[in-house]
This record gives sequence, structure tokens and C-alpha cells, in this order.
Amino acid sequence: MPGDLLWEDVQCFFDIDLMGSLPDVYVPDTSVEEWQAVLDLIRTSGWRYEYSVGGTVLPLPPAEAVLSRPADAEMPDLRVWPAPDVLAIFRFLAPTEIDFDIDLHELQGQDRLDLLCDFFATIGRRLGKPVLMTPEGDYNHPVLGYDVTADRVIRLAEPW
Repeated sequence: MPGDLLWEDVQCFFDIDLMGSLPDVYVPDTSVEEWQAVLDLIRTSGWRYEYSVGGTVLPLPPAEAVLSRPADAEMPDLRVWPAPDVLAIFRFLAPTEIDFDIDLHELQGQDRLDLLCDFFATIGRRLGKPVLMTPEGDYNHPVLGYDVTADRVIRLAEPW
């Protein structure tokens, strides 16, 4: 929920030099059905989105079709704008984990933090699972995440 985290308490996690410009966000231990639930959420949320393969924009297919593509097929992208100028890029790497990137350039200040928390919480509530943000390429050290039990986004690491 907006206001769950204060910008001054988590600002270091949005520092591009420390986190990389595109930190990783993921939902662990998922299935094709949960991927489909996220795709359905995206379709019905009112968020702007664009699915593409090799730069060609296409209709958003069912999760099963995307996740069962041949190993040598081009990697599709699903770009989702939960708010103007806030982009999440979903990667269809495996059915067992929902992965996406966010751009820290777009997420500076309390208002943008509140938008991000709302986005994470919306996905986490739909799936009943945590949504975790880690420094770019470092899945072992989540810094923020939607906590299912607390029903809000919380800080998972001490500020640097």
C-alpha cells in the first residue's frame, strides 16, 4: 500500500550506482498457471502493455504458449506501464519464476516508490506470493519485497 515505506528509509536501494539501473524483480516458485494469472491481471488492470518478439509487436498469447516456445526461439518481452513513465519488462525465462526488470531512473522519490509498492502488492496479492527486488544480477540478496503475511511491501535488507 502507498506509504508502507518511506523514501528516506529505502533511497539507497534506488541508487543506480549501487543497484545497477535495472534491478531484478521476481516471484519465486511459480507455475504456468500463475504466469497466466499475472497475464490476466495485466490485461484487466488498465495498465498499458506491449508484448513483442524480435521487435515485432504481437497480441499477448496465453502463458503456456510463451513458456513452451522452442529453446532456440527469440526471447519475448512484455512491457508493462503500471503508471505513465514507469516501466516493468517481464522476461519469460521459465515457468518456475516470474521475472521482470524495473528502471531505477523512473523510480525516484516517495510518489514513485508508492507506485512501485502498489504494483508489487497487486501482483503479490493475486498470486499469494512474495514479489522480491534484488540488485541487478544478485538474486541471493533481496532488498525489498511484498510480504504476503504483512500484506505490504517491506524492507528486507538494512540500508547501505
